[in-house]
Amino acid sequence: MPNISKEALQRWQAHVEFVKSATTANLFASETKAQQLLRINKARTDYNYFVQTYFPHYCTDKATGRTTPCASFHINAANFILHNPQLLAIFMWPRGHAKSTHMGVFIPMWLKIQPNPSIHSLVLAGKSEDSAIRLLSDLQAELQYNQLYEHDFGRQYKAGSWSVGEFTTQSGTSFHAIGRSQSPRGLRDRQNRPDYIICDDLDDDELSRNPARVDAATEWTREALMGTFGAEGGRFIMVGNLISKCSILANIMQTPGVHVSRVNVYDSHGNPAWPEYWTKERIEAKRILVGYRAFQKEYMNNPITLGAVFKAEDIVFGKMLPRLSQYLQLICYTDPSWKATKQADYKATMLLGKTKSGHYHLLKAFADQTSVSNMIEWFYSIEKFVDGRVPVYYYMEANMLQELLLEEVRKQGEARGHIIPIKKDSRKKPDKFARIEAMQPLFEQHLVIFNQDEKDAPGMQVLVEQLLATQRGSRMHDDAPDALESAIWMIDRRWSHNADNITTVLPTKSDRRF
Repeated sequence: MPNISKEALQRWQAHVEFVKSATTANLFASETKAQQLLRINKARTDYNYFVQTYFPHYCTDKATGRTTPCASFHINAANFILHNPQLLAIFMWPRGHAKSTHMGVFIPMWLKIQPNPSIHSLVLAGKSEDSAIRLLSDLQAELQYNQLYEHDFGRQYKAGSWSVGEFTTQSGTSFHAIGRSQSPRGLRDRQNRPDYIICDDLDDDELSRNPARVDAATEWTREALMGTFGAEGGRFIMVGNLISKCSILANIMQTPGVHVSRVNVYDSHGNPAWPEYWTKERIEAKRILVGYRAFQKEYMNNPITLGAVFKAEDIVFGKMLPRLSQYLQLICYTDPSWKATKQADYKATMLLGKTKSGHYHLLKAFADQTSVSNMIEWFYSIEKFVDGRVPVYYYMEANMLQELLLEEVRKQGEARGHIIPIKKDSRKKPDKFARIEAMQPLFEQHLVIFNQDEKDAPGMQVLVEQLLATQRGSRMHDDAPDALESAIWMIDRRWSHNADNITTVLPTKSDRRF
C-alpha cells in the first residue's frame, strides 16, 4: 500500500473542493430534457465540446481569464483513440501542452460515455508509484465530484481510492496506478483485463544516463505491462517528451506498427501548435527562461547531449594579445541567413585573430536569430572595435541569397557614407558536422582561446552553448560553430598563401591597447 503524505492528502482535498465549486450542476438547471439529450449526443461526437462543457476549470487561462479551446492535435488524438480500440501509440507533445490531462482524464472519461463504451479497466503507469497515484487522483476527483458530468451521465464512483492505487465506478470500470518496474501481473486476476494502458512520462534524466537501466525498463514495458492485455488487446498509449535518444520512449518508437504523434511547441514556419494558449510571446519568454538546450529537449523533442564532441573544460577563456598588431592576421567571417524568426538559422559573425604561437583568439562573437540589418550592424561594431589599427579581412559564406545580402550591405553602407567591403567565400564546403567536429583537437589542445572580456556577451554565450550541444544527427542549431570553423579555415588559408590581393579595408593608425 502506498505511503500517502499529509501534503498529498491536503492537495487532494483542496482539488476536490475546486472541482465541486467549478462544476455545479446549477449551470443546467433551466434546461429541458430535450436540451439535455442534445448536449449529451453532441458531447459524444464532438471532443472539444465535451471538454469545454464538462471541464470548465481546466479550460480557463488563469493569466487572461479567457476560455481556451482544445488544440487541433488534442482533438485529432481523441478521435484517433476513439476509433482504434486496438492501438499502440506514442503522443510526444511538449511540456505544458496538457498531454497527461487529455490522455489520463478527458479521453478515458469520453470513451466511458460512448453508446458502446470501450474502456473497462485502465492502468496508469508512471515513473514511480507516487507519480502514478497522483495522476490517478485527478481522474478520481473528476469521476467522483464533477457534478456536470454526473448530471448527464449518472453517478460514477463506487469504491476504492487513488490513495491505495485503485478504485472502481458504478459500471464496473476499474482504474489502477502502478510505478515503473512494479509487477502488474496481479491485474490479470481481475474480471476485466486492462484495455487502456497509459504510460505517462516513464523517462527521467537520471534513467537516461544509464543505458542498461533503460533497456531493463523497456523490457518491463513491453513484456510485463503490455502483457496484461487479454487476447482481444486494447489501447497502449505512451505520452512524454523525447528527453533523450537513450530512453524508453525512443525504444518503444522503434516498435513495428507504432503510431507516433509528434508535436513541437511551434512548427517549421514558427506557428504555435496551440496558439490559443501558447502564444508566440509566451513561447519566446519560455525559451529565454529555460535556455537553448532545455527548450530544445522539453519543447521541441530535440534532446541534446552536452559535451558529445566539445567538452566544457576545453572551452577556454583568456586574455587577448595587448596590441592588435601582434596578430598575424584578423578575419571577420559571417555565416548569414535571410529570415529572422526564432525557428530559422542563426546569423553568426566571428572576429578571429591568429598568434605567432599558433593560437586562435576569438575577439568578438555575434550570433542571433535576428534581422539582416542587425547582422550588418555587427560589421560596423567590429570596425569600431578595431578602430583602424590593423587591416581586417571580411568574408561571407556564399549562398543563393548572398547577392541580396550584399546588396543590403551596400545600401546601408551608402546611407552611412562608408561601405564594408566583403568578399565571398565560395569554397565547396564538405559535410558541416565533419567540419565542425574537425575543430575538436584544436579545443582539446587549448589552441582556441575566447576573449574573457566577452564572456557574458550574448553571441559568445550562444557559441559556447552550440559547441557543447554539437553531436551527429541532432537537429540543433550549429551556425555559430560553423562560422568559427570557417574563420579558422580562412585565416589558415590566407596566412599559408600570404595573399595580399584580397580586399584590405581600413587605414592603419598607431597601435593602441584594447
